Amino acid sequence: MSGNKEVITGSDYKRMVMGAYSEFLLEYENINALRGGGTLPGTHILRTMAAAVQPLADTKDDGIGGLARRVATAAVFGARGQAGVVLAQLFRGLGKGLLGKYNATSSEFGKAFQYGILYAQRVLPDGEERPIIMVAKAVAKGAYHAVRANVPITEILAAAIDAGEDALLRIGREDAGARIMFTFLSGCMKGLDGNFVSPAMSLSLGLEAKSGMPDPRADRVAPYCIQLRVKNPTADTDALRRQLKDMAPFVQLSRQHGGIEIHLHTNHPGAVLEQAVGWGPLKDMRVTDMSETHALAPQDAVLRVACVAVAEDATEGKAWQKLGAHVVVAGCPGSCPSVSELVNAAHSDFADTYILLSPAKDYELVFRQARKILGTRVELVLCTSEAQAKTALAAFDDAKSASENAKAMRVAAGL
Repeated sequence: MSGNKEVITGSDYKRMVMGAYSEFLLEYENINALRGGGTLPGTHILRTMAAAVQPLADTKDDGIGGLARRVATAAVFGARGQAGVVLAQLFRGLGKGLLGKYNATSSEFGKAFQYGILYAQRVLPDGEERPIIMVAKAVAKGAYHAVRANVPITEILAAAIDAGEDALLRIGREDAGARIMFTFLSGCMKGLDGNFVSPAMSLSLGLEAKSGMPDPRADRVAPYCIQLRVKNPTADTDALRRQLKDMAPFVQLSRQHGGIEIHLHTNHPGAVLEQAVGWGPLKDMRVTDMSETHALAPQDAVLRVACVAVAEDATEGKAWQKLGAHVVVAGCPGSCPSVSELVNAAHSDFADTYILLSPAKDYELVFRQARKILGTRVELVLCTSEAQAKTALAAFDDAKSASENAKAMRVAAGL
């Protein structure tokens, strides 16, 4: 075994993630071209990466473990499409493997990378192995041998790429999922070497989208839920809402128990709490990372059960509401709704429980990820077409529970 003493720092990790984002900026249209049927995995992966990199722009955390966790939280919450969910789980595994570390050796980072590959493999349903899983397994095996040899991290990534390319040759055809894996690894290598120039983002100069590319600012997520009570019966709720507007895109305020009950979503929980201490004594504070599995009890919900549908635009959204949908989130085959949009829809106090109604096969992993995060508060009805979803919605009965409705809707749709 060699005497490699390389140390991977938080700055190295930042460059690695930025390098991967930069590589997807260059390759996402080519990835889209490998997939037919109207779905755009390259765009979904690019928008997932946009959510993942944005915490790096303003965090004060220098440790590799803290940065990896922030990136993973944003990626899981901002994941779009099946490809985005798989990549987000890779980041989640990396975050788990680097948890608590300020710096990491090449061996520690290599093992965390293997952990990430394992998470990515697990998220896909059982059944016939897809090219991305076959390549991922080969990549993990190549990385394993390199980690055992205790070589520098760039050599570990190079070995992983070589093993994956050999697997792709055995598959015998180009594949969008496999190309995503290679693009990610290549971008990480370039980032670690500092050999990349992002055409759209700079951590020092801020965020600017190039013409024709999805604006990364549209994919900023607020993955931390804060619930607290301010003991101040005279507090002005409108003034509080204005103060929170820039820090929290989702805010619910209500007067209860001689004060103000606050429920909001933010990317900066510390800034919100610092602001809140000036409003009055704070009680019953709770901060939740919404990218992890959690339970949330609704407060004075309007409905027992509500149905969440997906629509491409406002006109289509109104049509879904006329058919019986209570909540509509934006989405279409080329722009799958994100995990965060589904979680936010079910996080409000509008209903005790929710049914998430999917009208497309490509949404399946995103809906399953939202269900895993929210637990028993939501049920899934996973259809493969809009017509099938409308048939399912016609079977909804507000007198039934969420589980009873989901079962009836699946039967009606022939699922």
